[in-house]
Amino acid sequence: MLSTAHTYLSFTMKLFRLLLLLAILPAGLTATPAQIYQCPMHPWIKSEHPGDKCTICGMALVAATAADPNVPADPNLVTLTPAQHDVVGVATTAVTRGTLVRSLRFNGVVDDDETRHRILAARVPGRVEKLFVNFVGAEVKAGEPLVTIYSPEMLTAQRTYVEQLRGGEAFAPSVRAAARERLLELGLTGEEIHILENTLEPTAMVTVRAPMSGTVVSRAVYEGQYVALNDRLFEIGDFSRMWFVFDVYEPDLAWLQTGQTVEIALPSLPGLVLTGPINFIDPNLNETTRTARARVILDNPDRRVMHRQTGAGTVRVETPDVLLVPRSAVLQHSGQPVVFIEQKDRTYAAREITLGRTGDEFAAVLGGLAVGDQVVTQGALILDGQAQLAHAAAAHTAHAPAPAPEKIAAEPTTSSGAAYAALRELAFAAADAARALANDDLAAYQRALPGLRDLLPAYLAAAPHNTLATFQDTLGTGTNLRDARRAFEPFSTALADLVREAHLHHREGLHVFQCPMTPVLGTGRWLSRDDQLRNPFFGAAMLECGEELE
Repeated sequence: MLSTAHTYLSFTMKLFRLLLLLAILPAGLTATPAQIYQCPMHPWIKSEHPGDKCTICGMALVAATAADPNVPADPNLVTLTPAQHDVVGVATTAVTRGTLVRSLRFNGVVDDDETRHRILAARVPGRVEKLFVNFVGAEVKAGEPLVTIYSPEMLTAQRTYVEQLRGGEAFAPSVRAAARERLLELGLTGEEIHILENTLEPTAMVTVRAPMSGTVVSRAVYEGQYVALNDRLFEIGDFSRMWFVFDVYEPDLAWLQTGQTVEIALPSLPGLVLTGPINFIDPNLNETTRTARARVILDNPDRRVMHRQTGAGTVRVETPDVLLVPRSAVLQHSGQPVVFIEQKDRTYAAREITLGRTGDEFAAVLGGLAVGDQVVTQGALILDGQAQLAHAAAAHTAHAPAPAPEKIAAEPTTSSGAAYAALRELAFAAADAARALANDDLAAYQRALPGLRDLLPAYLAAAPHNTLATFQDTLGTGTNLRDARRAFEPFSTALADLVREAHLHHREGLHVFQCPMTPVLGTGRWLSRDDQLRNPFFGAAMLECGEELE
């Protein structure tokens, strides 16, 4: 009982002291919240005591910047303290316009020119009497003898022709002509037949001669060997002009075309780079490897390039005048590219962007960035980790109410009324421009374009920092329908996405269509005042290509 009474007395005294302190505080003065200290590398490790160390990395905790309680925290916005900024080492680079460079590398094999490759086969059965070329790799000239074959069949055919020549008028000219054609069929040359006609001495020996100058690629006979009709004797290739053949993976085919120069490095020629144009790209893909074969023609007069040796080819492709962002700045969230943009001193915001082609060091930006935006190129992963922690904390705060399901307002809110009205006018103007292109009416599109250009800055003034900011100077009139459509497609797609995001098409009766094979983006979208499918990116060529999106 005594212990219970003592505890009650102690509690009463503490409560009395607290009431007395509150009573003597000046009016309007509140207690200053305790200073919070956190780890620069692991900001979720916090303490109220200076000098404490991080339980993960052992670093000393530093004072955290107090947040304004009246401003809601944005999980996509990351603010670093000076100490955090120094430790993380954040570096930024400005978004610019320039040339996108992509270097494609391939492994290939050197082969001879298939259009100058010959296979010599036996035209008559017989026995190989003499080989004039008895090793692979020998250089031969057109008309040089390769092998002599003893053939009774040839002897019989020559005797028949000689008897007809000696018989004179006893044999019709057509009969003699048929006998002569038979000799040509068995492999005699016109010169050899002429000699036979003068000497009238038949022979059983058939000499096979080189049909062209080149290199012996293979030999299939030896002296004394019997050969049958159509047996292979030799293969000859022309090594003065070679092919470099390589496989191209399906995604890389979009970068290649015939005529592009390929730089080729061969192990047998260190320090020497051979160059040649792409002569052919096979339109048939290999079903197993999903590759297409391409070839480069190499002149080889001095025979430095050897048959069937391996090599490495490089193709340098350049795409001029595109919006460039460093590849190191781009992160991926569920397949969606994201970058961090510097808003002010040590404050960075995550922003989704639309990427085009990816080069060696940079990637082309189709939407989401503008020239001059400072994107984070070093330390972006740490910023992203901090943003993900902020998202997780916002979603799992113990005393925070569960987020309400998203609702589509029947009318735009007052705060966004100006932006909504500007977007509405811009959307209807774009729908009219799309209809003009669908009708192949360049003049109508050029008449609608000035109004579209005037409405775009008005919308950007009401809703800055959105994906349409990059299109202020890209909407060209175009001297032809092709150029006009290519300039209109990225803008139309970005605008259609904004319309869908704001559900403007549901409220205003607009229709959003999509084509899966547009010439610039691959998948492009456009707006229409009615539900009739009319493709502005192809016009009459593919007027009904696409589908409506909800």
